[in-house]
Amino acid sequence: MLESRAVVVQSDTFTAEVVGSGGSGCSACDGKGCGSKKLTQLFCSKPRHFKVDNRIHASVGDEVIVCVPDGAVLRGVGLVYLLPLVFLFSGAALAGESDAHAVAGALSGLVIGFALARWLSVRSRRKQPYIARLVRE
Repeated sequence: MLESRAVVVQSDTFTAEVVGSGGSGCSACDGKGCGSKKLTQLFCSKPRHFKVDNRIHASVGDEVIVCVPDGAVLRGVGLVYLLPLVFLFSGAALAGESDAHAVAGALSGLVIGFALARWLSVRSRRKQPYIARLVRE
């Protein structure tokens, strides 16, 4: 299970908007690690806001631990990248032998793949990030 610290910036009954604190990368990113934290700082200078399930009813200003269930990242990659790609190639293959038909079929398949990925991600909420606990120091 992936865990990260965050601060709640907006909260309602079932969800909360959080901002990650402590940057990105693993605990070895104090200069001895692979350097992914430097790349993140270079390309992602603004803090990112995320909407997560608020199972513990945390309030605004609370520092919390946000958990991402096992398999959620791999499932997300499959939905966002692989499913539309499969539909793109399927649409191109099924469209016909003309180049114009293949392009139209590929674009149609890509749009259908993204729409299906969106529908599946909205429908299945069991592997969403959630607030696990408050940070106690």
